[in-house]
Amino acid sequence: MKPTTGSLAMGLGVLLLLTAHASVAQQTLTIATASTAGVYHVAGKAICRVIDLPCEAEPSDGSSANLHALREGNIDMALAQSDLHYYAATGSEGFRDHGSDDSLRSVFSLHSEPFTLVVSRDSGIQGLDDLVQRSVNIGNPGSGQRGTMLRLMDARGWSRSSFRMVNDLPADQQSIELCHGNIDAMVYTVGHPNASVAQAIRLCNAALVDVQGEAIDALIQVYPFFSHAVIPGGLYGEEQPAVQTFGVRATLVASAQTDPDVVYRLVAGVFDNFTRFKASHPAFDTLTSASMIRDGLTAPLHEGALRYYREQGWMDEQPGVSEELSGQAMPDEVMPEEPAAIDRE
Repeated sequence: MKPTTGSLAMGLGVLLLLTAHASVAQQTLTIATASTAGVYHVAGKAICRVIDLPCEAEPSDGSSANLHALREGNIDMALAQSDLHYYAATGSEGFRDHGSDDSLRSVFSLHSEPFTLVVSRDSGIQGLDDLVQRSVNIGNPGSGQRGTMLRLMDARGWSRSSFRMVNDLPADQQSIELCHGNIDAMVYTVGHPNASVAQAIRLCNAALVDVQGEAIDALIQVYPFFSHAVIPGGLYGEEQPAVQTFGVRATLVASAQTDPDVVYRLVAGVFDNFTRFKASHPAFDTLTSASMIRDGLTAPLHEGALRYYREQGWMDEQPGVSEELSGQAMPDEVMPEEPAAIDRE
């Protein structure tokens, strides 16, 4: 008996469906991370471990390189700092020559990279206002901590003359100078725990200080890539309390062309195995689904991620904050003295 035209069409449809499913299942997802020594690479590997797709966390030169590679279609997904994520989406700062990346899509954010104020206990510095007329290391030109410190100084109405001495030391030298008493305080924008901060606290009688107040609230209001952050207590010894501060976040991004089913399955893998994922690194301890789908995201959400979030009841059918912010220009009135589009990972 010869097959009918209808049965042939049905069989062909089933074959195409199975072929498409197999294509998704066999595809190797590449997530660009950063240095193998950083938290970004740990995050990429942790994501790959909890999803049901062949997946590879690929080392890279960091956030800026990742965002350019994603725009050019050379990678599937990438990790990027929330400030650089913003600059790429809006075509500002270091991405000004390339224009806004209208194809950039947010998936979720990850750990905070808090602005960390480390002070000598002998200095008597208890808070942000106590930095006036002290010797402070604001970071070398082009560094992440310097870029954030310049924005903070602008928000507080400070200039270099507000301090007794301003040092421009790179991150790998500042804890030594704190130990030697050559500076009273150092700032660092970094994920925790961090070896340099641990060294200063363990060997130099240093302490972490809260960075909060109206100026910080104003910064977070103006810059969507900043958010409140907490450095958990006990990371640097039993007596170290939790520290209230602010900072950027690590974010996972994709292109609008990235397969929505792949993005959906990745997001489902992470949130359906959330406890296992968070156990991958201490920096993930404070992650919540609510913060991950909101904080630090300035490109529109990818349709695959949005589908999962709506299924979970985490997001309604209306555009979210992340969709509304894309395309906004950086406010001119609070620009720092030099660009802050810098990789920290």
